[in-house]
This record gives sequence, C-alpha cells and structure tokens, in this order.
Amino acid sequence: MRKDKTKTGDKKRRAICFVLALILLVASELWAGEDSTAGIPPEGEPHEKSLTELNKKLTNPVGNLWSLSFQQNNYVVDPEPGIPKKEERWNTNLQFQPMIPIALTENWNLLTRPVIQFFNSTPYLQENLQSGPKVDIGRTTAFGDIILMEHLSPSPKLVGNWLLGVGPTFIFPTASSDYTGQGKYQVGPSAIVGYMAKKWILAAFVQDWLSFAGNSRRMNTHQMNLQPIAAYFFRQGWSIGYSGNILANWEAEKGRDVWTVPLGLGINKVVKFGKLPVKIGIAGQFMPVHPDTFGQRWNIQLQITPVIPKLIKGNLFGD
Repeated sequence: MRKDKTKTGDKKRRAICFVLALILLVASELWAGEDSTAGIPPEGEPHEKSLTELNKKLTNPVGNLWSLSFQQNNYVVDPEPGIPKKEERWNTNLQFQPMIPIALTENWNLLTRPVIQFFNSTPYLQENLQSGPKVDIGRTTAFGDIILMEHLSPSPKLVGNWLLGVGPTFIFPTASSDYTGQGKYQVGPSAIVGYMAKKWILAAFVQDWLSFAGNSRRMNTHQMNLQPIAAYFFRQGWSIGYSGNILANWEAEKGRDVWTVPLGLGINKVVKFGKLPVKIGIAGQFMPVHPDTFGQRWNIQLQITPVIPKLIKGNLFGD
C-alpha cells in the first residue's frame, strides 16, 4: 500500500512540475508580445539599477507589479513527545502565490493575493492495531486549503514611502485530505504597515482567521500569521533580509503549543531570462519556539517569482 501511495505522489509532483513549466512558458510568451511594461524600470537605465529596482518592487507587499510566486517549504518537524528524536520527519509543501494589484483610482489600489497549496506532504500519527497499543507515523500527500487576501491600499501619491493596506482575509477548506487542511471556512482582518527607503524596507503583514462554518466534526480554529518584512538591497539585484512567519494557534490547549517563532535569513536575486524578470530566493529558518507535537523546527525555503505584464491596465474608475 505504501508503495502505491509513493507512486501516486510521484505522479502528482510530475503533474505539478508540468503545470509550473507551462505557467512560466505562458509568462515568457506574454512578455514577448507585450508593449506596455508599467512598473518595470526602463531598459535605458543601468542594468544593475534596473534589477535592484525590480527587487524592491517585488519585495514591496503593496507594490504595483503583477507576479506569480512559487514557494517550496521543507520543514523538519518534531515528533510527539515520547517518540525518539530519530523519528523526526519532513513536512514539505508547494505554494502558488500570485500578486494581482489593480488601480481603482489614481490614489487607491486593490491588492488580491491568493495562496494555493498545490501539495502538502505531511506526517501524522496513526494507531497500529496489529502490534498492540503502539503509535506509528504515517504520511499523506494532498492538496491543501486556499487562502485569499484582499487589501485596499493608498498609492504613493497619498502616503509617499509608507506602505499601508487593510482588508479581509479568508481560508477555504479545499484540502483533499483531513491531514492537509482544517476543514473550516475562516475569515478575519488583515493589514500591512511599513516603510520603503532607498536601500531597505521594513514592514509587517498580519492576518488573523476565525472559523465560522465547515465540517462540524472538525475542531474550531482561531489562528494568526504575522510576517515581518525586513530587507537590505544591494547592487545588481541582490538583497538579504529576515525570513519566516510568526504563527499563533489561539485554540491550543497548552501555552507552549500556541506559538511558532522563527529566526531566519534569506538571500534573493533578480535575474532576467530574455525579457522575463524573475526573482530567485533561498532562505533558512530555525524555530526556537514551536509546538511539541509535530511543530516546525527547521525550514529550507526556495522561492521563484516571475513578473508578468499587467492584464488590467489603467484606472478602473476615472482617468
């Protein structure tokens, strides 16, 4: 049975790789036939300055570039207390995060940011009935829940270098396995506040969700995700900065199981494949504070973010 599951997982990964390659191909074709490159530094600028400006725009959580981000997380998770440390397991997931800013007017933008979990390969505790009262660790690979964030953000014409955004955030129970999703519809507030300087950015992006419907057999949820954003920009499209998301499970029974707090460092570089700008990043994270049962302890994160031309140009309301 385990062998069949492995083959199924391999087929899913190959299908996902094909979809990703197809998306990148379509993006490059869009660039090949695109005349308007709003938000992209002009070709006449020095190459290294152009790449650095692109990096700043892609790091900006309320920026005006359309982009498609693919993020691969590879977590080392701790087993349940009492299980030997040699039983540590990997939890891997691939997330697709498009960024779609639309200008409503000269002064206000609508930011749409879905997070689609293409696959989540996670360990879980299962009871071994054949060997008595023993708990084994199983694994499942399946589609995850979808997050959707909508932000109303003032343009730089109103707030200058300040980065501001506010709006609702949702979680939809789209997971194809009980172990890769929470089975609940969730909603809550979301906000971004920060500042962009010439060579650095400092910001915070917070989302908080509370369940209101879904599978009645699943536990109610209330959770928070806080992403600190801090980066310093170098020449030729390089940057270095903090990496990691602070998580809080407000429904956890024990105080220690509430928080996941990472210490992380990421390195990013913007390159161009022909006309297609792509941001490539790698990060390492260590979580000194994490839940006892399958809490995230380490993470190696890979991220690829191609920029795509705007499919909706100009202001929706007014000139």
